[in-house]
Amino acid sequence: MHAFRLETIGDAPRLCTIDRPVPGNDQVLLRIMACGLNFADLLMIRGQYQERPALPCTLGMELAGVVEAVGPGVDRIACGDRVAVFAGQGGLAEWGCFDASACTRIPDTMRFEEAAAFQVAYGTSHLALDHRARLQPQETLLVMGAAGGVGLTAVEIGKRMGARVIATARGSEKLRIAQAAGADHTIDSDAPALRETLRSLGGVDVVYDAVGGPAFFEAMRATNPEGRLIPIGFAGGDVPQIPANHLLVKNLSVIGLYWGGYLKFAPETLARSMAILFDWYTGGGLHPHVSHIFPLDRAQEALDLLRDRKSTGKIVVTPQHL
Repeated sequence: MHAFRLETIGDAPRLCTIDRPVPGNDQVLLRIMACGLNFADLLMIRGQYQERPALPCTLGMELAGVVEAVGPGVDRIACGDRVAVFAGQGGLAEWGCFDASACTRIPDTMRFEEAAAFQVAYGTSHLALDHRARLQPQETLLVMGAAGGVGLTAVEIGKRMGARVIATARGSEKLRIAQAAGADHTIDSDAPALRETLRSLGGVDVVYDAVGGPAFFEAMRATNPEGRLIPIGFAGGDVPQIPANHLLVKNLSVIGLYWGGYLKFAPETLARSMAILFDWYTGGGLHPHVSHIFPLDRAQEALDLLRDRKSTGKIVVTPQHL
């Protein structure tokens, strides 16, 4: 079978031919229909991600497909089931073996491309806004990088939770997409005086920042007393170094979130969140946005598009369409 593999940190991954795996104890063999790309895939290639898998490894953190075989001890998942998996790696391949406990059945109405774009983006935003920041109805939520993979879901979820949503993104097309997802106000990230613009809108209560860089500090200075700031990612390349003394003046909180970490120390929290999200999707309340779909042999092109921030929503690779 074909797999898109990272063999050396810092080198470009490449498409390889490897043996099709056989499921072990408590594992399932999945025919992978779609794999969603994440900024973390780029960090993993550079050796900058929080977790470093043993090399060589197959890239692709989240995926969806059909169960073709089950290993000993598997009783909650059956052959033919349509499932989504957050595995951390292994999604950019035609087949893969994954722990049955990591598999979540997906609604019959959900396309594989949507399922592969769902867990990390929606899961991150829901856990950040609901569980960590305790976003309340009528509060003002600022989403920075609002047309990206996680940013767009934060706009959608924030609006569903009753917040007034301000979205920043680069260019009119990205702002239009953020507005369609529910943003009440949009601001071009290239426009000057972000702090003054936010203050003119009444300030913000929760900052959801997927970009990092200088704009984080502009947003922090426009945050209302007892505001909460959530640095989700650093797509802009710069990690803000937060001056702790500035937090004291308005009693601000900076809240960390690593969605994947909940799999290890509080999987029940993550499971509750995903159950809510799938229920919202089934009820027509969530609309995953996939801007680009690539076959497996164009996975590098897909990663380049993600790196250059030229996509909106999610990029998905479909290994069975090689």
